[in-house]
Amino acid sequence: MAATGNGPLAGVRVVELAGIGPGPFAAMLLADLGADVVRVDRPGGAGLGINPDYDLTNRNKRSVLIDLKTEDGPAQVLDLAERADILIEGYRPGVAERLGVGPADCHARNPRLVYGRMTGWGQEGPLAQRAGHDIAYIAITGTLGMIGNPDEPPAVPANLVGDYAGGSLYLVIGVLAALQHARSDGGTGQVVDAAIVDGAAHLATMIHGMMAAGGWQDRRGANLLDGGCPFYGSYETADGQYMAVGALEQQFYNEFIERLGLGDEVPARKDFARWGELRDVVAARFRTKTRAEWTAVFEDSDACVAPVLSLREAPAHPHLAARGTFTDHGGITQPAPAPRFSLTPGSVTRPPAQPGADTDAVASDWDVPSLTKGDTH
Repeated sequence: MAATGNGPLAGVRVVELAGIGPGPFAAMLLADLGADVVRVDRPGGAGLGINPDYDLTNRNKRSVLIDLKTEDGPAQVLDLAERADILIEGYRPGVAERLGVGPADCHARNPRLVYGRMTGWGQEGPLAQRAGHDIAYIAITGTLGMIGNPDEPPAVPANLVGDYAGGSLYLVIGVLAALQHARSDGGTGQVVDAAIVDGAAHLATMIHGMMAAGGWQDRRGANLLDGGCPFYGSYETADGQYMAVGALEQQFYNEFIERLGLGDEVPARKDFARWGELRDVVAARFRTKTRAEWTAVFEDSDACVAPVLSLREAPAHPHLAARGTFTDHGGITQPAPAPRFSLTPGSVTRPPAQPGADTDAVASDWDVPSLTKGDTH
């Protein structure tokens, strides 16, 4: 029986052609929400050599092993695509076509299939055939250049802004919107071209508007939301930890200053020429107490101040613990599915899929007997 849980996507079938990074994360999100995701793994793995037991982006999925370079491989994938609602691949442009599993091949078998393509540069353009990673994609969109201190190199935001925010989430939005169209009267399948450069650029829409209006300078560390503002940033505490401050509105700022114990000792918040002085005073004050002490000071307040926690510390935060933001499954603490649904909640029902472990079950559930021909799992 397919482990689709009771999420809102229960009954939706997804084929994921194995890759690394944003494609697997997008497929995980669909699986978290109840879709029956079958990952087509290749002999030898996807490339990064991660222990499959800990590759959480493969949770809630099932895996079959298919070698697309063999004579029967492409036909097996097409048999899956014929019975699927969505297919996701993250090859360079043209590779899926050369392998015989491109959009035309799949749509010939299943005209209503939503064919999701996840790349960094997109399906066309001068860089479409070039290799790349998150940092390069966000670099050319202007996104990376916004992040960090003005007198230092741009700060690297892991691979969250490009791969996952600009890539995976836009792919998921795209394939679900296309699925809605495919299931409507007269609708049909189509190709969704999700490029990280497009998504990362789109994320900065509000800031482009602010820049056009003269409210954002085109340099980092000089603006309201990029660390240039002394009441929107992070400050070191006495124990070498940090507190995050986001006291933007006047009423929140007033409470922030009061809880800091500074009163009238600081320049007015709108005196931009004295922002440096204000920052120095606030920084000196934060260095007088530990992170735990400041956390207690700002608890139960609207000052918009929070402790900066590490990945290991985060699950124990009282608010996150109360909401169940993290969950333990298979001995691994991990983020729980998001967002939440009142009637059809998602859940973690399966540990990371082991390559090829579900071939027989998928062949039966999806009625694809070709999967077990020459089975190598």
